[in-house]
This record gives sequence, structure tokens and C-alpha cells, in this order.
Amino acid sequence: MSPLARSAEDPSPAAGTGTPDSRSQLFNNSTAERYRRSVADGVDRIADKISRTERPFTGVTVDGLTPTVAGIDLEQPLHDPAAALDELEEVYLRDAVYFHHPRYLAHLNCPVVIPALVGEAVLSAVNSSLDTWDQSAGGTLIERRLIDWTARRIGLGERADGIFTSGGTQSNLQAMLLARDEACRTALARENDPDTDPQGATTPVRRTDILPRLRILASQVGHFSIEKAATLLGLGAEAVIAVPCGPDKRMRADALADELARCAAEGLIPMAVVATAGTTDFGSIDPLPEIADLCTQYGTWLHVDAAYGCGLLVSRRRALLDGIERADSVTVDYHKSFFQPVSSSAVLVRDHATLRHVTYHADYLNPARMAERRIPNQVDKSIQTTRRFDALKLWLTLRTMGADGIGELFDEVIDRAADAWKLLDDDPRFEVVVEPQLSTLVFRYLPYADDRDPVLSDEVNLHAREALFASGDAIVAGTVVDGRHYLKFTLLNPETTLADIATVLDLIAEHAGSYLAERPVPALSAAS
Repeated sequence: MSPLARSAEDPSPAAGTGTPDSRSQLFNNSTAERYRRSVADGVDRIADKISRTERPFTGVTVDGLTPTVAGIDLEQPLHDPAAALDELEEVYLRDAVYFHHPRYLAHLNCPVVIPALVGEAVLSAVNSSLDTWDQSAGGTLIERRLIDWTARRIGLGERADGIFTSGGTQSNLQAMLLARDEACRTALARENDPDTDPQGATTPVRRTDILPRLRILASQVGHFSIEKAATLLGLGAEAVIAVPCGPDKRMRADALADELARCAAEGLIPMAVVATAGTTDFGSIDPLPEIADLCTQYGTWLHVDAAYGCGLLVSRRRALLDGIERADSVTVDYHKSFFQPVSSSAVLVRDHATLRHVTYHADYLNPARMAERRIPNQVDKSIQTTRRFDALKLWLTLRTMGADGIGELFDEVIDRAADAWKLLDDDPRFEVVVEPQLSTLVFRYLPYADDRDPVLSDEVNLHAREALFASGDAIVAGTVVDGRHYLKFTLLNPETTLADIATVLDLIAEHAGSYLAERPVPALSAAS
């Protein structure tokens, strides 16, 4: 029998190979039943695993797990999907970090909704690539519709557009690229205009003259991806000016005004101001209306990084985002506060014409004549070429749950964070930095009420976090505030109760207490 004619259910080896026929593993019309059984087996296993998971983590160490993974001989396939899944239990599923667990309180990782998981299964099986119409058709239209929907929720206006991305870092990078090229275009037009050149210079200003003068102004607690973007765009991390924040961890509008004025006085060009709607550490939302006013005054591109706070677009707290509609670009991460699987993000712009800065044509892919025929090729808007149909997950979520359903889940975690703040603020064992606007709490355990030993305070909080992680009973994050080590709760799971949070606080105190019991008590200073 020819290998091409062999049934998908025939396990016999291919002639001359001694191994099962590889063609039987291709997903097509003749192997649909095998696909159904294999996926069902995988789904059954993960559903069973999730239903039996009692802790967010096993506490496995790097040294403990590395030999297991390293011991797999990738040159010797198992030729059995069930055996491969059995093996996967040992190298991954057993020790995975499970974000769905209510005592996972660490990073901006959300539990995911079932309609999005269905979408993930569909999109990976069909495997559309969203770069051109002739690879995606309906997928292209679904993505464009979701971009329009998001732009309307933001309030960007009729000329808005955007593209799905791999995450907030890529979205921020693309926004900074657009801002850079718009700033260069504007500066070149102005400085090469003889009517606006007070010196009457005859040597034209070039792009290379403009680039070293560009600056990005961002909150001192904004996301590090802005510095990364500046570096990737050839500006250098030093092009990013950190704007001071107030005690509430929001960018100070007066400090931004001072920095913009300083740039103008020094002949620097503020190519973009990056406001944050939901900082990673504090969940703080910068004063968007005041920042927008300053950007209008100075003719500066306003980018709002709403990777975290975008859930407010479907929340009863939508007013917290007032001013975002004045942005030139916006980052949203549906895989944070819309409960979508990674990856699901987008960058949106007020004026679709600015996307021309990432438009390049290739004869084999998206020749210019296709644009003339109004054939929508999404690669014209993206810094990626091949790109997953991640929009499908959000589409099925909205069509199943509706925007209000997503918003209710996000509002629940914000409510829980408010209650947790009260719990922490009333607990003498802990100090909390700021009352949250979203669902993040930064706090630390206090070894002594007078904080007589700052070094010990740092040590005990670092130890408590590491010991808690090693136990697997709960996972919390850590950060640094004013040079001191703090702990952090990031609440994104509506199933997390106040009782869960109280239990985790007790566990932290227990680990801290154990550490302190082995340390000498520092003496009070004379000043005390």
C-alpha cells in the first residue's frame, strides 16, 4: 500500500523506515478522527489536572526539575500520543505554575475564560496567518472589527485603526516607532521651511540631525519596555526622561510641564509622552486629561500604555480612563484584564494614516496594487509578518459572555483589592504603600514597629517571599520601592476571596517569624 493511501488508523510502519507513518500525523480530512481523539485526550488530562490542583505550585527547584527535562532523548520519539502526554506530566504539567488557583497573587497573569480556550483550539487547528487577505479572509475582517470595537470603547474617533500584537512590549514598541517617525516628519518639515528658519540656513536638516534630539517622557514607575523600545529604535535608553510621581505613584503633571519646557529650552524634541493607565507595580493611573492638555500645548504625541487598565473599558469604573480618548496611540492587553490566554494584545492609533510608517510592500505578499484595489492586508499595519489569529479568542468571548460579563469579572478583582487594602492597612504586621486604583497592592512585613533595622526588613521580606514560593502554598511577587524590598499582590482572579488573602498574609508572617527567630534582635538606637 502506498503511504499516501494508508489509512490514518493504520499504525504500521512506513516502508523502509521502521517508524510509524509521519503522514498520519498531519491534520487533514483523512485524519480528522485521530485529531478528535488526540485533542480530547489532552483536554481530558488538563481538565482533570486543573480540577485536582490544590496549590498554585509544587515548589520544585531549578536543580530538581532540570535533570528530568534534560534526560529526555529528543532523538527517540515515543510514537504514541498517550505516552507523550504521560511524559508531559513529568516534565511540565506536574510542576507548572497554575494561574487559575486563587492563591496565585503574583504577576499580571489572569485565569482564562472558556470561550477563549475554545477559540485557541480553533485558531491553532485552522492555523490562519493574519498577514494577508489570501491567508485569512474572514479572520482579517474579524480582527478589523475588534480593533474598531476597541477604538470606539476608547473613543479615538472615526479615523482610528490598529493591529493585534504579541503583547504590551510589542505594542509599546510599535507606538514609539510611529511617534518617532511622526516627530521626524514634523521636525524636518518645520526646520527646512525657510519661512520658519530664523537663521536662514541653506544646509537642509536631515533625519540624522533630528534623531539625537528626540526624547520620550514617561513616568518613573512606567513599564521598562519604553526604555527597551528607545534602544531598539536607535535612540538609546538615555532618550527616556523619567518624570517624577507623587505619593500616589501617578505622574505629576507639573513635573511633566517642567520637563517639556526644559526640552524646548534646550532644543530637544519631545517625540512622545507615555502615560500609564495601570502601572505594573501599583496599578496607578496617570492624570490623563492634564497630560493630554500638555501634549496638545507642545504638539507632542501622547501614548497611553493601558496594557493593565484596559479592562476598565468594559467596567463600571470606565471614568477612571477619562482622557484616554485624546491619545494618539494606546496599548491594550486583553490577556491581562479581559481574561484571555496569552497572547492577545493590540496597539491602536487615532489616525490610521500614521500606520504608514510600518507599511512595506513585497511583490510576493502584498504588492501596492492590492491596496489600490482596497484588499485589506493586515501586514500593512504590523511590525510582524506571520501572525496568529489571536483575535478569535476575544471574538468568541464577546459573542458568548458579552463585554459586560468581562467587565463584571474585572470589577470583582478591583473590589477585592480595595477590601485587601483595608485588611493590610489595619494589620500592624504590614505596611502598605498606596491605596490601589486597580487590583495591585505593594506592601511589606514589618519586623519591628520602629523599623530599627532597614537591612533586616529587606532580608525578612525577601526570605518570606522565597519561602512561600518554595512551599507552593501561594505565590506573591516582589518589587523595590525607594530602594527597599517590598512584596506585591496582583489580583486578577475573581475566585480569590478575602479569606485567601488573609491566609496568605498569615503565611508570609509565619515565614518571616521563622526567619526572625534565628536572628539576633537589633538594639534600639539612642535616638529611639
